[in-house]
Amino acid sequence: MEYITLGRTGLKVSVAGLGCGGGSRIGLAQGEEHAANIVRRALDLGINFIDTAQFYGTEPAVGKAIRGRARDSVVISTKHKVVHNDGLPISTAEILSGLDRSLTALDTDHVDLFCLHTVLPVQYDHVIREVVPALLREREKGKFRFLGITEFAGRDPVHGALCRALEDDCWDAMMIAFHMLNQNARRLVFPGTQAKNIGTLLMFAVRALFSMPGRLQQDMRELAAAGKVPAQLAEQGNPLVFLLHEKGAHDIIEAAYRYARHEPGANVVLFGTGNPDHIEPNVRAILQPPLPAADVRKIAELFGTLEGVGLDEVNVKPRTPATQG
Repeated sequence: MEYITLGRTGLKVSVAGLGCGGGSRIGLAQGEEHAANIVRRALDLGINFIDTAQFYGTEPAVGKAIRGRARDSVVISTKHKVVHNDGLPISTAEILSGLDRSLTALDTDHVDLFCLHTVLPVQYDHVIREVVPALLREREKGKFRFLGITEFAGRDPVHGALCRALEDDCWDAMMIAFHMLNQNARRLVFPGTQAKNIGTLLMFAVRALFSMPGRLQQDMRELAAAGKVPAQLAEQGNPLVFLLHEKGAHDIIEAAYRYARHEPGANVVLFGTGNPDHIEPNVRAILQPPLPAADVRKIAELFGTLEGVGLDEVNVKPRTPATQG
């Protein structure tokens, strides 16, 4: 495993991070013990950055997995939403209570990173004026070490919330959507995070776009029909076949992970899975060297102007304590 400093936090984190949400939720549908074993396997492979959230329902599984391990051997990030599913704001008091519930579910006295989850630009003023000051008081009590923010990629493809957040000095880390067909964070976000030494967590490096059979071809046909990519890409069985060669990637998933991992300004590339057999190949891909420079230039040439591609949000219902097992 390779490790990197997560911005100004000073935390030494694995460049591969296990994401406990998304469509897989670390296999929670197969039971909490199965999900905990996914986390244990990741830890055994040297991954020390685990990202979860109260909304995912996976905090208890993470807590079970880290039980008995030295607390300073693992970096735990969890999150709380700022609005309900109906769009109404979640009160600051409820967010603070949520932090306490997360600590209980994770069976720990603190988390290393506490993030406000899927913040939209329209919500940012409330967050910075009302929620952040209260959270910073909780940080003084030792409940978490660093404060982060994550974007709602599918509804904010131009990173509006993170651009606002870059104007304030309270954020230690940001979770950003970035992949081969969605590169605009290079221009809109990474210059700011690098200038302010803010840690970055990359999501959507693979997701459904590159892993679901037929999905890339379908999206490419739609993009070609809209005149956003060359028409010939829609006619190929594998539109990204130019990345697969002796000095390049072995498959598209490997290419996607390598592309995200070596982007200037990237710290941690998150991946999620419910299959323990997928963990090691994902880690191996993330640890590969950069793609050939010619391939990176071609990706920029073909897809550099695209925005919002492959940022579908998986609708996962929050799990109540009664259903957490």
